[in-house]
Amino acid sequence: LFNKENLFAWCVVPFDSAERTPEERAVMLKELGFTQFAYDWRPHHLPSFSQEIKELARHEIKLTSVWLWIDTDSGDIFDDTNEQLLDIIKQNNVKTEFWLGFSNKHFEGLNDEGKLEKAVASVAYIDRRAKELGCTISLYNHGDWFGEPSNQVRIIEKLGSKNIGIVYNFHHAHLQVNEFPSLLTQMLPYLSTVNLNGMRIPGPKILTIGEGD
Repeated sequence: LFNKENLFAWCVVPFDSAERTPEERAVMLKELGFTQFAYDWRPHHLPSFSQEIKELARHEIKLTSVWLWIDTDSGDIFDDTNEQLLDIIKQNNVKTEFWLGFSNKHFEGLNDEGKLEKAVASVAYIDRRAKELGCTISLYNHGDWFGEPSNQVRIIEKLGSKNIGIVYNFHHAHLQVNEFPSLLTQMLPYLSTVNLNGMRIPGPKILTIGEGD
């Protein structure tokens, strides 16, 4: 599991206190022995995303995944920033996987069944947009209703898709420590990636791997 070819770097860009450039970041990843990279970003990083893609390729680092966060109300799916991200992916002919998360306001005012129906429709739309680019999607747990693994399994099964996966991030799993064995059983048919860190149930959220609860 911990062979280097199975590992990739995640949450690097927005949390880098040194604020490295795309070239400096690619050099750092290469020096650390990473050959795979999942791109997390904020809107002010998008102007340099094309350069990031080029530097990763130059240093032989695969862009395995790209964060896709839906922060719209229940009447919308993509905003201008999401469209800009997809345009950059298209312009650079990148084939990658989108890690898809939703803000809870996308489901505001809906009951459980309404949220499920809305999520199925939204994920289906995003899956179609991803396929147009030659990309795939995986559902990412970032809290709230959509971040519950059991709900993500319901979404995938209702879609009847064999191409949509699940990414499970321990950073957002503090309240699920005790139920993780049962959640893992539910997720396993779809689970493609696990983001690892140590954690303690009441916090702090990030500890060294192997520490905490």
